[in-house]
Amino acid sequence: MARTNQHPMAPDDETPVFVISVAAQLAGMHAQTLRQYDRLGLVSPSRTQGGGRRYSGRDVSLLREIQRLSQEGVSLAGIQRILDLENQVEALRARVGELVTELDAARSLEVARSGERVFAAGPRGDVVAVRPGQRPKRTFASQALVVWRPQR
Repeated sequence: MARTNQHPMAPDDETPVFVISVAAQLAGMHAQTLRQYDRLGLVSPSRTQGGGRRYSGRDVSLLREIQRLSQEGVSLAGIQRILDLENQVEALRARVGELVTELDAARSLEVARSGERVFAAGPRGDVVAVRPGQRPKRTFASQALVVWRPQR
């Protein structure tokens, strides 16, 4: 994610700017280790037209996380699984955010529609506007009594 308080032309964490030697130094690793992680798919740096690796700030952070997990005794296969699961969680969070936005939009539309008018027959047979789910108000109280008798 780009920082908002920096110069518009300044690189953000996603911009691949570090050559392998600088990225290795920033991550506290040997360049050969970075090449191995690239081959294994743990970190996938961008490539120049000539094929040189270019690492972003995010890549360097990921390398540091891999190093931390490795020092805690997690195997490279375990690290790959952890990274895959973290990516899935991130994707699911993004999807939940999208769904929340869609739900909010649907609810807003429902609220807007709740102000729509529905027409019904009034007590004198005239057409009256009412809100959805409401009935026209009666203007008089009937005193009639209706007796229902089932046919035998």
